Amino acid sequence: MDEIVTSDLSRFGSRERLMLVELLQAWRAQGLPADFIDNEVRPVMNTNSGYVFLTNSDYQVAMMNGNRLESWYTCPNCGNEGFLDDLKAEKLDPCCKEYIAEIEAE
Repeated sequence: MDEIVTSDLSRFGSRERLMLVELLQAWRAQGLPADFIDNEVRPVMNTNSGYVFLTNSDYQVAMMNGNRLESWYTCPNCGNEGFLDDLKAEKLDPCCKEYIAEIEAE
């Protein structure tokens, strides 16, 4: 059975390798998101969605949101996920609102 996420670059297609280049260029130009821990950072591809992103030893996720490298969040209580601005714009469960408040307080 294949893994859903992989760091094996031989499994990245041409599109995914271009996405990786964009991520690395954004990291170089913008730095990592402020709340993303710089520890064991590695590129990963979700083989189901084709998304390419950076992750670290704490399983945080940073991915491109337009031209910006931003953190991607997953509510630990219900699993809703997205970029912070997108989460804030959605009508979410109360648990997500608490999670957003925690993120913003950090």
